Amino acid sequence: MLNYDSIRHVKGESIFLDDYNAPSGTLHGAVFFSPVAHGKIKNIDISDALKIPGVKGIYTCKDIPGVNQIGGIIQDEVLLAEDEVEFIGEPIALVVAETQLIARNAVGKIKFEITKLDVITNPKIAFEKGHLIIPKARIYSCGSTENTWKNCDYVFEGTVESGGQEHLYLETQASLAMPVEGGCFKIISSTQNPTGVQRTVSKVLNIADNKVECEAMRLGGGFGGKEDQATAWAVLAALGSYKLGKPVKIVLSRQEDMKATGKRHPYISDYKIGLTKDGKILSYEVAFYQNAGAAADLSPAILDRTLAHATGSYFIPNVKAAGYCCKTNLPPNTAFRGFGGPQGMFVLETAIYKAAAAMNMPPYEIQEKNLLKEGEEFPYGQKTEFCKAVNCWRSAKEKFNLDSIRDETANFNKSNFLFKKGFALMPICFGISFTNTMLNQASSLVHVYADGSVSVSTGAVEMGQGVNMKIRQVASRIFGIGLDKIKSETTNTTRNANTSATAASSGADMNGNATRLACLEIFKRLKDFYIKKNNPAADSEFALNDGYVWINKSKTNFSFEKLVIDAYKNRIDLSAHGFYATPKIFFNPETNKGNPFAYHVYGTAIIVVNVDCLRGTYKIESVHAVHDFGDSINPAIDRSQAEGALMQGIGWMTMEEIIFNSDGKLLTDTLSTYKVPDMGFTPEKIEIEFLENKDKNAGVFNSKAIGEPPFMYGIAAFFALVNAIKEFNPKAGFDISSPLTPEKVLMNLYAK
Repeated sequence: MLNYDSIRHVKGESIFLDDYNAPSGTLHGAVFFSPVAHGKIKNIDISDALKIPGVKGIYTCKDIPGVNQIGGIIQDEVLLAEDEVEFIGEPIALVVAETQLIARNAVGKIKFEITKLDVITNPKIAFEKGHLIIPKARIYSCGSTENTWKNCDYVFEGTVESGGQEHLYLETQASLAMPVEGGCFKIISSTQNPTGVQRTVSKVLNIADNKVECEAMRLGGGFGGKEDQATAWAVLAALGSYKLGKPVKIVLSRQEDMKATGKRHPYISDYKIGLTKDGKILSYEVAFYQNAGAAADLSPAILDRTLAHATGSYFIPNVKAAGYCCKTNLPPNTAFRGFGGPQGMFVLETAIYKAAAAMNMPPYEIQEKNLLKEGEEFPYGQKTEFCKAVNCWRSAKEKFNLDSIRDETANFNKSNFLFKKGFALMPICFGISFTNTMLNQASSLVHVYADGSVSVSTGAVEMGQGVNMKIRQVASRIFGIGLDKIKSETTNTTRNANTSATAASSGADMNGNATRLACLEIFKRLKDFYIKKNNPAADSEFALNDGYVWINKSKTNFSFEKLVIDAYKNRIDLSAHGFYATPKIFFNPETNKGNPFAYHVYGTAIIVVNVDCLRGTYKIESVHAVHDFGDSINPAIDRSQAEGALMQGIGWMTMEEIIFNSDGKLLTDTLSTYKVPDMGFTPEKIEIEFLENKDKNAGVFNSKAIGEPPFMYGIAAFFALVNAIKEFNPKAGFDISSPLTPEKVLMNLYAK
């Protein structure tokens, strides 16, 4: 089934923020960013910049009418720097001018004097100095690790570093703010969180929420990078509009976006793992040192998800996972597909790999022996229900013939000296729901018009993931009409208030269920009206299908359009508001126990790589996966999302390297220095099989979330490369640090 948004994208007809026909007289904003990572502001001189023809205003923190604060979880992030700057790219002043070029030229004329202070970029150093976002550790635990080490035949310890990742959405951060009558403002923002923008604008401008309307048309990608970090640019545009009474537009250049916005959190993690001689994991301890950057942003919630996924797809009876949210002088790091889960899983996979090497057994044997089973408990207290970890693993082994892959890899390596192959398996288990229980709510407004066409407005933001299509399919299924009769509206805070961000892979689940409830309410009204008017037999079965009313599975001559117009003439309400709150979830942040996830998504991937041992370059030959999609609403969308997440995960593990120097300056701030997977890097073969699974779960119509879980399959690429390196140089010993770039591969191929 084709995604209508995709068709418009291909034709070039999709409207993104910078394509929007802004009102005449729209002004343009540019930001003066801090050029140093940490320092005291001694003086800012804007006099020369103000003299430039076309400059309409320059604003600093002193010009903010409300609160100079955009922090979410913790109120620790100012909109415009006050006395101190804490990262390169921190906004200090907003320039508003007639054109974008004039505004940017004026930024270059601003003079500044900043006294530099010490810069910290390493989270462990921040921890040692007591620079923490949260003053104490977050700890998830079960059993007793301290009392279990003596029962282990093997105990291994180590350190793992996982790098950051640039979101690199096609559409950079952008916003347009317009004053409207009554002291109100309309904000069009490239945001995953329109309500977050609305609330922050109202706070900074010191006006009520109902005076701020925020709309998101569609995004040119988000991946989490526009969940919280789109807000600053929307608020800055609103500040300029408030001061000048004119529309103001801000669109960051690619280099500005990369410099000023946060990334996936880098982590440094210490682990200790204990096993029996046959490979059963008895005990696991891990300490995560999260590089939060200069402010909290969403780091505390991301750390919670890291801790919740510290044991991955495995049951471990004794666990102690501690997390430290460390404050550094980098841009505040933020949400990214997987939301901390990949960083947690990577550490345990490293521990298993190290144990397997020392115990002289394949890692996949340890993986298989410890997979989660039905009714087993996670360290946060929730028990597995409809657990598919073993099903996916066995299915992947059988469907893709793991024995054959193993033998082919071994034969290739025996026959080749300068090229070596490696393979690895990666099982996943990912919890679906916001870790903050409050956010697990959504609403939908459905109108059936008198001609039988339907309009659906939800809190879900379309950013290329196909959520609009899925929601339209929900309405189509309930009303029994074609998709061509159903329109998805833009996401707008005046139609759906108090929305949660489109994130946590929950957009289709929650907003789809809200739409289902709204449609069912209208369906019931139409059914009651028809039965009252036509008086069929008391036990008659009423249905809507193929555009007609069906009674007792027989098609009548009563079309959907006729039913609707008759209902309208009889004053039947054809609009409904549906509200959905994910059931049966709760979590106690004091004990770190509860039932935080509506359900879990499972899967297993096998990745094969081929390394050029002369150059250090490599290619991903194949990816074979069995994935738990549930009862998919739209297999085409789900498969493409799985493939996209997979490639992003492989990129994080292999080539996407973010480098800051010791002064906190981002060195990989252009696409000539920051590399992402392209068509040439795509695996020659990608096979993703749908696990047969129609179990009841909290996804709409028993479907399952797809956005984030397949990302973790990319971890297998890392260990497949390590295995290939070991085939060439069995004595190669190196620290586990991602990403494993070609440069690192080359160095390790010849390491002693």
